[in-house]
Amino acid sequence: MTIFQTIVFAIVQGISELFPISSVAHGVLTPYFFQWNLSPDFLKENFLPFLVMLHLGTAVALLLFFGSEWLQIIGSLFNKDKAARKLLWIIIAGTFPAAIIGLVLESPLRHMFSNITSAAIFLTVNGFILYWGEKIKTRGHKDIKELTYQQALIIGLFQALALVPGFSRSGATITAGFWLGLKHGAAARLSMLLATPIIIGAGIIEVPKLFHTGATGVLEISLMGGVVAGIAAYVSVWALMKWFNTNEVTAMRPFAWYCWLVGIGVLVSRFI
Repeated sequence: MTIFQTIVFAIVQGISELFPISSVAHGVLTPYFFQWNLSPDFLKENFLPFLVMLHLGTAVALLLFFGSEWLQIIGSLFNKDKAARKLLWIIIAGTFPAAIIGLVLESPLRHMFSNITSAAIFLTVNGFILYWGEKIKTRGHKDIKELTYQQALIIGLFQALALVPGFSRSGATITAGFWLGLKHGAAARLSMLLATPIIIGAGIIEVPKLFHTGATGVLEISLMGGVVAGIAAYVSVWALMKWFNTNEVTAMRPFAWYCWLVGIGVLVSRFI
């Protein structure tokens, strides 16, 4: 990838990772939109580690944005802050399903990362998930710490949908939060907190592969992309949290329409 392509890719990833519009689908569709002829070897061997490096930039942005909260959560291991410790266990329970499913299904899922048609189909389906979330949001009255561990596991199962290109991790977890009674702001906040460990876990598995690649410059452009993605993600999480706290009536609707527009538009362009 060129430097220009890397910067564009990183900005798109930094935004789409946190907005409920599927960063993985945008990772598949961005080269298609811009008509980039990326090397088949890069797509097969280095594309997923490259994407994970961009996501690690997002994780750093989330750690900075929620830094004080993460300090409380981690500090609960060494003090008697019961509320923070329960939040820690909720995050662990919410992370567990996606981590296990991702490890078990890594090989078949990897082959979906270059399939434009399936990414467009699932992005369209993602729009319906967001629309459903919009319909059930009025039942929300809970804060995160009122969830049970079983409910956190359910949210984690929804998060696992994002392993398939087209399904949004944040969209799935926010919608699951609405379904289980979380308030708007609480559902969005939990989604952001759940993103950090799952991204870091993927980074531990995938990023070392960049150090063993024989492709010239892949590690360098991946590091640069991670920095750019992190900056874009920090702006995005600020905007998203503000959006969900001030637009409770129609918070999900614009994202649903966007997914339908892009997903159906790509499918039409592929078959006409």
